Formats: sequence, structure tokens, C-alpha cells
Amino acid sequence: MHWQTSRFSIDLSRPRVMGIVNVTPDSFSDGGQHATSSAAMAHCEALLREGADILDIGGESTRPGAPPVSLEEELARVLPVIRHAVTLGVPVSVDTYKPAVMQAALDLGADIINDVWALRWRGDTSGKTGQDVVVAHPNCGVCLMHMHRDPQTMQSAPMVGDVVPQVLSFLQQLAHDLKGLGVDSTRICLDPGIGFGKTVAQNFSLLARQAEAVPQGYAVLAGWSRKSSLVAVTQTASPHGAGLGIEQRLAPSVTAAVLAVQNGAHVVRVHDVRETISGLRVLAAMQAEQVPQAPARDLGS
Repeated sequence: MHWQTSRFSIDLSRPRVMGIVNVTPDSFSDGGQHATSSAAMAHCEALLREGADILDIGGESTRPGAPPVSLEEELARVLPVIRHAVTLGVPVSVDTYKPAVMQAALDLGADIINDVWALRWRGDTSGKTGQDVVVAHPNCGVCLMHMHRDPQTMQSAPMVGDVVPQVLSFLQQLAHDLKGLGVDSTRICLDPGIGFGKTVAQNFSLLARQAEAVPQGYAVLAGWSRKSSLVAVTQTASPHGAGLGIEQRLAPSVTAAVLAVQNGAHVVRVHDVRETISGLRVLAAMQAEQVPQAPARDLGS
């Protein structure tokens, strides 16, 4: 399988690591660390030295309760970083839901639109949608994510019931609609949206049943890095579980990324690139030594 993007056809025969570059002051785990253009550019280069296959640049936090950022502010944050990142020889993804930001990023040579709204946002004053931008582009990649409600309200009233069929239906419909508008399936990647309007148990249900939650035949992206659900199930390691530091989220994040790949994810979106790659190498070493099981013998004859 390959993921077709603006400049690259990404070979997904091995898992790919997407390094997160948050050009924001308020992202939930690293807000402010790379908020200036120069710091974000340096972080892009550092992630590549650690082995990142893809860079994902975002200028607006989508943590629960995060306030929206104006178009002008988001453009000012991300465009200088994108302009630099596209010179580094790897696919560049832009984490945005605003059509104007998508268009500006693609005009600079970005490869992938990574949209938590899955091209459904309708707030652009021009009337243009993210779907319009992606359909008009000859070959950019796009990642469609499942999100319940919106970042301001998603955790105040999370989903109810079995989320797997709900997520599957949502992603099936969006992918079908995009294909119907002429976007080849090789350009489409799907993300079940861990933490976006789901309970802790629902998030782990999506991990356990990942193959059921995403339509067959599409690239799958998993984003578990430093998520609060990992804190929830490991908080006994600290008397203040909700406030686990970044270093205490590392092992759970790597574990979740490895499990996601073992369950069929092709791309993992992470903060900790070097450590995630190490974990994936252990998984690959084990898989290389697995012996195919022989068909069960019919003992009834």
C-alpha cells in the first residue's frame, strides 16, 4: 500500500512515524516549546534527525476546550515553518481545518492536509470548504479524522454506546463522498480520532478493534501520543495522575503506538519520534520471526 501525496508516494509496507510540530502556545503537552518560527523550524530538523518520516505542522491547538485561533494568526504561525519544512526532503503535513490555511500550505508545496474536522468545517467567509480545496488539488494526501462534536465541547458530552460501528460508518461515508468527487483512495488516510469526544474505555475499544473501526483498503493513522486516556490507565504510578509529566507519558505513548501498528495502523502521529521508532523496531523484529500457522487439521475424518 502507498499513500499518495503532493510530492511523495509514501510506501506503507513498513509503519511510518509522523513527528508533531505544534507552533502553538497552548497545545496540551508541549504548548509554547516551539511557538516561534525559529524554534519550530529547529524542531522540524530535530525530528528528522530522530528518524521522522513525515512532519505534521499545526498552528491551532485542538485539545479539549481550546479556544479557536483566527485565520490571520494561524497563517502567521504556520506559513514560515511550512516554507522551511518543504525544503527538508520529507512529506509535510499541515494540521488545520481552515480551507484558506489548507490552500496556502498547498501553494507552498505541502503534501498532506490533516484535518480533525474531516473537511466538514463550514466557517470560511468565502464559502469554500476543505473538501473544495482537496478535490481541486491534483494529488495532495488527506487525513480524515473522526471527531464527535467540536474541540470546545467534545469531552463535556462524549459519545455513548459502542463507538466502533459509529466511527466506521462516519469514515466510510466521508471516504465514499471524497472518492465520488474524484479523489483516488490512495490519497486518503483515515484516523479513528482517539480522544476526540470519546471516553477512556471507548478509546481503548477503538485500539482493540481498530481493524473494525476503519474501512478496509485505506491507510490508517493512529494518534495516541501523550493522550489523557493513557494517563487515566497509568495514573497509579503517581499520586497526582491527572498531572503526569511528559516523561511519565512516554512509555504509555510508545506502547500505544506499537499496539496500534500491530493492529493495522500504517502511520503513527507522535511527539517522541526516537523512542517510538525503537519500540516499532522491537515489534518488527518479533514479527520477522513469526512462523505462519499451519491450517488446523480436520480430526473428524
